[in-house]
Amino acid sequence: MNTFYTILVFIHIFSAILGMGPGFILSIIPKTAKTMTELRHAYKIKHQLHILVMIGGTLLLVTGLLMGLIHPYLFRMGWYLVSMTLFLIALAMGPFVLKPVSIPVKEIVNHHQGEEIPEEYFRLSKKLDIYENIENLIFLIIITLMILKPF
Repeated sequence: MNTFYTILVFIHIFSAILGMGPGFILSIIPKTAKTMTELRHAYKIKHQLHILVMIGGTLLLVTGLLMGLIHPYLFRMGWYLVSMTLFLIALAMGPFVLKPVSIPVKEIVNHHQGEEIPEEYFRLSKKLDIYENIENLIFLIIITLMILKPF
């Protein structure tokens, strides 16, 4: 069982790197765009990276729960419980916070005619950036808890 647990830890850490790493730059990618063509391309890249984030996030959750099942004492550790709670909050932010805010942004990206990026996009994307930054902060707290295991 110890070898299986070690493999789970490896997958967990690897998933964090592959999944969370790209997640931290998702909001930066569209900021470099100067035209609608560049913005559309940026959102295609963002979408591809988001797939890695979703796969990595799923593996993180599954491996984290499996490690807890193998070592049930983890469910009594504060850092583990807070990390899991924050992770579930961040996960729920996708469909309940980020998606509703990103829909009008994507509508502009997909349907705006011309090369000039409209002011409405900038207004809406600022709101999206705030929520994405909150989510990134949550993930930084989780990473800190996983490394330090303070309580």
